[in-house]
Order: sequence, then C-alpha cells, then structure tokens
Amino acid sequence: MAACGRIEMDTEENSGSQSVGAAGSGDAAMFSGFKDMDAFVKHGLGAVVAVTKAAAGLPQAGDEYDFYRSFPAFQSFCEAQGDRLLQCMSLLMRYHGCRAHSRDRNSLTGLEESFDLVVDSNDVILERAGILLDEASGVSRTQQPIMPVGFQPPKTVVSSWNRRGGDLAQRNTLETIRLLQAKNIQRPQLKFKEKVDNSNTPFVLKIFIKPNAIKPLSSCRCLCVSRLRKERPEDLDIPAALADFVHQQRTQEHMDDMFAHPYQYELDHLLMPESLMSKPEPQMYRPIDETPCKFIDSLEELVMLNEKLAKTTEFAVDLEHHSYRSFLGITCLMQISTRDEDFIIDTLELRSEMYILNETFTDPAITKVFHGADSDIEWLQKDFGLYVVNLFDTHQAARTLNLGRHSLDHLLRLYCSVDMDKRYQLADWRIRPLPQEMFEYARADTHYLLYTYDRIRLDLLEAANGQPTLIQVAWQKSKTISLKVYMKPIYTEHSYLELYRKQKTTFNTQQLTAFRLLYGWRDKLAREQDESTGYVLPNHMLTKISENLPKEPQGIIACCNPVPPLVRQQVNELHLLIQQARDMPLLKVRHRQPRVPLFGPHDISHVPESPLFDFSSSPGKSLIPSETEEMEPWTCLVASAKITLFAEEDTKQKKVVPLTVAQQKACSIMESFENPFRMVPLEATKREGDSSHLEQSAPKAKKKQLNPTEKASKKAPPEASVPFKPFDYSEAPLKVFSGAKPKESVQFDPNKKKNSKAPKMKPSAGNRSMSYVAKSERGFRHNWPKR
Repeated sequence: MAACGRIEMDTEENSGSQSVGAAGSGDAAMFSGFKDMDAFVKHGLGAVVAVTKAAAGLPQAGDEYDFYRSFPAFQSFCEAQGDRLLQCMSLLMRYHGCRAHSRDRNSLTGLEESFDLVVDSNDVILERAGILLDEASGVSRTQQPIMPVGFQPPKTVVSSWNRRGGDLAQRNTLETIRLLQAKNIQRPQLKFKEKVDNSNTPFVLKIFIKPNAIKPLSSCRCLCVSRLRKERPEDLDIPAALADFVHQQRTQEHMDDMFAHPYQYELDHLLMPESLMSKPEPQMYRPIDETPCKFIDSLEELVMLNEKLAKTTEFAVDLEHHSYRSFLGITCLMQISTRDEDFIIDTLELRSEMYILNETFTDPAITKVFHGADSDIEWLQKDFGLYVVNLFDTHQAARTLNLGRHSLDHLLRLYCSVDMDKRYQLADWRIRPLPQEMFEYARADTHYLLYTYDRIRLDLLEAANGQPTLIQVAWQKSKTISLKVYMKPIYTEHSYLELYRKQKTTFNTQQLTAFRLLYGWRDKLAREQDESTGYVLPNHMLTKISENLPKEPQGIIACCNPVPPLVRQQVNELHLLIQQARDMPLLKVRHRQPRVPLFGPHDISHVPESPLFDFSSSPGKSLIPSETEEMEPWTCLVASAKITLFAEEDTKQKKVVPLTVAQQKACSIMESFENPFRMVPLEATKREGDSSHLEQSAPKAKKKQLNPTEKASKKAPPEASVPFKPFDYSEAPLKVFSGAKPKESVQFDPNKKKNSKAPKMKPSAGNRSMSYVAKSERGFRHNWPKR
C-alpha cells in the first residue's frame, strides 16, 4: 500500500516535470534515473502489477479480516499503514490544488466528507490526465460543440453513430463522429399554417382538389377544410373529423366516401403500362459529382419542379421522416431524382403547398419509383394530402426476385457497386440549415434508384424466361401498397392490452390497473404536447413502474433512467395514479390465450390458474377481454372434466361380462398406464394372484375357513343401492367384543405408564401392521431390488 502511494507521487511529479521539460533538454532531464520514457513506463507498470498482487493477498472483508483484526500486532500495523496512505493522498490532493483529506475517522459525518473529497479529487486528476493525453495525441479538447441551429462549422460530421471505419487503407485512422443532439432546435410545428390535429378522432383527408380524376371527388371533400370551417362556425370547438361527421348527419349525406381512398376507383381500373412489359435498356446514371442538385424551399421553385416532372416518364422519390418529437410524426425532406437532375424539397417550409405535386404523382402515364413505400405512402397522405398512382416499389421487386436481402443498400451494391453511408439514417432531419453531409446522404437515396429500377426489371424478365409475369406480380404488389389509407392511432379503453400482451410478465389487478392508467396518461399528454409516446414515457419504463408500484414519487424517478422531462414535471400526478392502482383489490390476473377449438379433455388452458377469482365464469365484464370476445362463440364439442371416483354405477343397465385371464391382465396393464399410483383392492390382488399362479403353485396350505359373517356376506346378492349402516361390533363372533378381558396391546403407547409385569414381545414374531399382505397373497410377482 505504501508502494502504491510512492508510485502515485512519483508519477504525478514526473508528469509535472514532463510538462515543464517539454521545452527543455529532452527525456534525460525529465526522468531522473531512467534512460527514456519507455523505461519509466515499464518500471511504473511493474510496480503497479506488484502492488495489485500484494493487495489481492490481503485478508478479505468478513470473517477472515475479523480474525486477523483480533491480533494487536496486525491492528497496529494496519493503523500505521493507513495513516501513511492518508498522508500520501493528502500530498497528492494538495499538489493538484484540491482540498486536503480530512483525518477525522471517528464520526460518521467526517468519514462521508472525506470520501466526497477523494471522489472530487479523482475527478479532477482524471480530467487533467485526459486533457494531457488528448493534447499528446493531437486532439483538441477546446473545439466548440455542434449547434443544430445557426451556422455550422466546416468539416463537421454529424451522425447517430460514434465511429466509422473507412476503406482498407484507412481503417487505422478512424474518424470521430458525434452523436446528433437536437435540444436547441425550434419545433417546426409552431410554424405550420395548419395546426396538427392530434385529437382522438379519425383522420380527415387533406385532399380538396383531385387532378387526373376519372371519378370526381365527393362533395364533402371538394371544398377546402378551412373554408368548410368558416361556413360552419358552430363547429369551431370540435375536431375536424367530428365536425364533418356532424355536418353529414345534418345534411343527410352519404358517409362511405368520408374515409375512403380518393383514388380508389382510378387504381382499381389502372392497367400496367406497356413500357413495363417490354425489355428495358438500362440507362446508366450520371456521376453524382456531375449531376446538378437543387434545394427547393419556395413556392415558385416547387411549381417549376412540378412542370419538369410532368415532362418525364418516370422519377424516383424518397422521404426523410422524424417521429421522436412529434405524436404523429413529421416528414422533413422529400428527395426526387430524374435521369438528369436531383431535387431536395424542404417539406417543413412548403408543407401547405405540397399538394401541387398531386398533378404528377397521380398521373398514370408517369411511373413513380420508390423503395419500401409502405410508410412513405401513409406519410404523404398524412402531411401533404399526396397520393400516388402507377407506383413501382423496388423492394417488392427484390422480394419477387427472391434476393437474399431486400434493402436499398444491398441493391445499390449489387447493381451500382456503391456502398451507402448509413451514418445519418437516425439523424434529426429537422435541422436547418441542412449540413452538407446530410444533404449528400439524402441525395444519394434517389440518385441511383432509376438505374436500379431498370436493372431489376431486366432480371425479372430473365427469371421469367422473357415473360412479364414477375414484373406484373411486383407491379400488382406496388399497386396494393398505393391503395393504403393512413389511419390515425385512436385510443380506446382496451388500447393498453395490445402492449400488455407483448410483455413477458403477468400482472395482478393492481399492476394491471397501474399499467392501464399510465398508458392513458401517456397517450393524453403526448397528444396535448405533440410528443411521441416514447419521449413522454418509454415502454420499458412504463412496464417497470407498473410492476414495482412505487409508494413514493422518488420511487417513480428511480424506475426511469434517464428520467424523461415530462415524467419529472408530472411526477405528482403519476404518484396519484399509482396510489389509485394500489387501492384495487389484489387478485391474480391470468393472461388469456386465444381460444382454439382443438384441445382435449385434459387441456387446462380454459381453467383459471387461481381459485380466487374466475374471470371466465364471472357474470360481469372481464378485466382482460380476449380477442374473440365480441365474436360469436364457437360451437365445437368440449369434453368437460368430471370426477367419477365417487359416482354410483348403474348396474341395472350394464351387463357384467366375465373376462378371461388374458383380458384381466390386459386391463390391469392398461389401468397401470393410466394411473400408476392407483390403490388396488386386496381381494382383487388375491384373485389375480390366484388366477395367475394357478398352474404353477400347488395348494400346500389349507383353505382358510370363513366366519359366519363372511359367509353371510358372500351368499347375499349385491344390491344396487344399499343404505349405509355402521357395523355393530357387539354382534361379531370375537371374544374381544363379547365382554372378555382384552389382551394388552403390544404397540407402544407414550401416554401409558410402563408396566414391568407386562409380557415382553417376542422378537421372532415381528411387528406386522394390519395392512401387511403376505408374500404368497400378493398379486403379481415384481423383480423388486433387494435391500
């Protein structure tokens, strides 16, 4: 321990001399007694290893240390070494400008204060050592952090990953990538002209003009939503979807078209273009450095883009979405690429004017190429009121082609020999102005997509022997995706069950009530604050709080790491919800499995696990309704469990058929398989034993004579239902019950005093119990192991 203190002092003194002698006469002046820096490091490492081994040999805390502590010599040695270590630590702390260590070891407060001083000093020393190491390696610690809002410093890499490996020649020089933080970003929802509708009502379609229409738009959607609201001022205080519903009820209009796809009729009658059936000639993409790219953030530029797209036969589209700081999510960017140009649209700035692109997006003569358009189709409808007609999804084409992987990264590597940089896949796309690195990443998503579209169509034709069958399959799947309609998440009283069924734990009534209340609180607060449920309270924290049921607000904070900001603000309200859940009666809740008609009589899945409460047979509403509760009950046959052990057999209706010896053996074997622990009556074992050994054993002993009562019972025929009558032992022909003096029992009675005159037991007679069965009277012969 003393060596450790000396090593630390020498190390700090030498490190201080190293910083002073850096401008001096070299390593010889810095490390006295050592040839160079390597020799000093080698010596220090050896000393640290020796100290670690010596520390491992010390008595461990517990009984071993208490035993050595009982010796006065060991106790005095430990105190002396402890004072020495405290002196070395105090010198080190003073050297680094920290407050000296306190030597008050008697009071508890003094010990805690000393421990805090040591922790603070370690932080200062390690921070200073880290700064010196960074300066020695050439990394500057004074670089300003990245600010998402405002001017971006040049050559700054922003990503969701921490480090990135380069090519084979650059793997040794890794480039540090900072995690993107968006704490200072102003919320773009505040600038939207139309307020985001997070109400618990169905989604209202935003389309009010239907270009390229075969079937006109319904009258309810022909006018602008804002105009309808102006014409109905009495509906200003209710959500738009509910206002439309009320208006249709007033005017007796038809409701089928209210939430239907506006281009349902056009897509149902859409035929695959002839250009897709013919063999394509892949048109090579232009180098990304030679292709012009334009950032569009004004209405005039958006109109010019729409005119350019109307003159093409196909273009590629992709979206960048953000969902962490918004309840429904926000589409932040739209990338569009033609054969000659790339465009990036600032959808946050042009959110209310994006409907202009419906003229080209719904044109059946123009093919819109997406990759993985399942979410993109819904985002276009939700944020902009855009719909897609004549869609081709390269992801569905890759699935039809049975490729090993279906991602865009794999397709670009396969067809274009390009490695996509996925560092910015989880970046915050709300940042404005957009950094150059994120700009290039967004551009690359659609720049190579049209060439990939040509190559994958060619492979589909070759796989189908020149027939367009596989292309038609991929196109039909893409058409199905374009028919998707965005559905807003609606909260109901049973919404929490979907998340609860995904958990691996089973809650009781109190925990389940807390889970339901917290789920509802989270949904309500997320809609009001326009935050995602993962930002308000993540699922794993919600489950942990519901499982632990903290009694104090501090316990709720302890269940969250890190603590969400809204949880810290609303911790008192959460505490009240937990108290409300703890007031519920404690019952065990069984997690119901979906009912299936295929189960046998021994299936206990429909039987409650706890006898406290049966949810399946309760007349009221069950706490956890099953998925098929609203459906009609199935009418399959169910074998109900019955206990027939004490049931009286109806001997009048059943005819007793005598069984042969082989049949009796077979029945006994089958019964042993059904229940190996079944008690066999003694008379049955006698009959089976006599019948089985009839031919082998000779009758050596005389047959036991039956007493009169047994003869009477043997002659009496069995009756179907004989009332139970207790046996009168006074009528038994035994001398014990006829008034004679009974013999003393040979069994031990602890309450009876020891009688010296009592006859002793004969050891040869043995102590056989009344239930003992003689060896010759047993049923079957079993090869029991010998003792």
